[in-house]
Amino acid sequence: MRFELVPTEYFLSQIGNLPKKYKNQIRKKVELIKQNPFRFKKIHSKKFSRVFRVRMNIEGKETRLVYVVVGTKIIIAGLLERSKEYRDLETYLSKILFL
Repeated sequence: MRFELVPTEYFLSQIGNLPKKYKNQIRKKVELIKQNPFRFKKIHSKKFSRVFRVRMNIEGKETRLVYVVVGTKIIIAGLLERSKEYRDLETYLSKILFL
């Protein structure tokens, strides 16, 4: 099955200011997601049933790349700092409802 990647505007604004090293790291992870979106750890959400995260270390911070699989679309929600303990997760995901 072929999946279509759909990055949110929020995600694009987050990676816009990152150094090239981290953009490449994110690009490689997104390619892995596109090959098999169910490869990474599933996380629980109140709004969606298929929410996943990828562990990353960006600029010395534990960061999670959060994405949602809806049908044949993979919606990249954004980068979530681990230190906030997923408190902002539902805020990220509420932005997806308007796509």
